[in-house]
Amino acid sequence: MTAPRTDPYAVVVRLAVLLGGGAAPALAWQHLAAGGDPAVLAAARAAEGGDDVGVVLTAAGGAWADIAAVYSVAVETGAPLAETLRSVAGALRDAAEVTSDVRVAVAEPLATARLLGWLPVAGVPLGILLGADTVGTLLADPIGRGCLAGGVALVFAARVWTRRLARSARPSASVPGLEAELWAVALSAGASPERARTVIARRARSPGESGTRAIDETLDLALRAGIPAAELLRADAWASRHRARTDGREAAARLSTRLLLPLGICTLPAFLLLAVAPIVLGLLRSDVVP
Repeated sequence: MTAPRTDPYAVVVRLAVLLGGGAAPALAWQHLAAGGDPAVLAAARAAEGGDDVGVVLTAAGGAWADIAAVYSVAVETGAPLAETLRSVAGALRDAAEVTSDVRVAVAEPLATARLLGWLPVAGVPLGILLGADTVGTLLADPIGRGCLAGGVALVFAARVWTRRLARSARPSASVPGLEAELWAVALSAGASPERARTVIARRARSPGESGTRAIDETLDLALRAGIPAAELLRADAWASRHRARTDGREAAARLSTRLLLPLGICTLPAFLLLAVAPIVLGLLRSDVVP
């Protein structure tokens, strides 16, 4: 029997409530482990044994890995764990919804393209239903064999082309704005920028050169303006999520148009070669045609 799985973000909110009520982290994890979720059970065992809960949650993968980064940064920098988890859980859920929105937007045009990709294959039994010897023509006739080879090659090319287009529109696996959220957590706890950079580099995925540059620019702005950088970083995280949702929807819209290229260049010609051409050849070779 498969072990039950719970919503990671709901678990984090409950954990924040338990911690805010005065429960020790090990006891709070034990209460949550009663639900039977494997990741929560592993975290409870780690907390009880004094091990690194962040490492255990990271191994669980998915949303747990992002929660692990927040949890570990908060523990290492001394940020209030209950308050941090409560505030960041909402941001992480928003980021997950961004990814889900993009996947849903991409799924419709991609499903349509995959369905139309079977059109050339469906053309073969269609020709048989119309009374043509489609299979015999494609296998025995020299021109039919050429049509078969060309049609199969075009079907394969259309599938490869469609996969590449879908891959280009697929949302990134990284959580938009997570790096900025982690910086906000560390700096809110009073950590220096150098200390925050060390902790986050060890606990989070690499943000890439552009992400590091954006955070450095925000830190520089806060320093020049003489204001705390945490709120600016949270604003950057929100802007990253908003931008990811907009870019994802635009990519899905572009995908709908770009999928017309393999349809027109590969799929429809393949249908003509596999379905229409054998019927025409059969008529030309039959005794009915003078």
